[in-house]
Amino acid sequence: MFNMSVPWWEFVVRGVVVYAFLLVFLRLTGRRQIGQYDPFDLILLLILSNAVQNSMNAGDNSLMGGLVSALTLIICHVCMARLTWRYRRLARWIDGKPQVLIQSGELKADIMRDERLTTDDVQAALRAAGCLHTHEVERATIETNGQITVVLRNRDSWRESDVES
Repeated sequence: MFNMSVPWWEFVVRGVVVYAFLLVFLRLTGRRQIGQYDPFDLILLLILSNAVQNSMNAGDNSLMGGLVSALTLIICHVCMARLTWRYRRLARWIDGKPQVLIQSGELKADIMRDERLTTDDVQAALRAAGCLHTHEVERATIETNGQITVVLRNRDSWRESDVES
């Protein structure tokens, strides 16, 4: 139970490498996938954890090996949180930056494509904000956590613009 088949430091090195790999991999897949779990994303994360397990523990199933691996991941996470808090450039790379999706009623298709958002995703965010059409939106921003924040236009202003059109 307490005897490890590999040295403790190997668990640490393996844990750091796997943590860094997954951090880069998940960042490259896009912030929306991380911020909003749907069943497909959750399944991917569960399978990933199983896929990297043996690379972290080198086939060692001892209690100590598991605890060293878990502690390594927690320390990596705490260090990354502190580093991103201290260094803005690193935080921007890890977390990304908010992107304006709708400005003055105009939907930006290039941002939708970059963030891999579907029309259904945008429509769901609009409905959650209490509107049905993009012309009702002053600004919609996809935040770094994947959520879409919607600021509605003054109803009088969008009605006037509809009359003028």
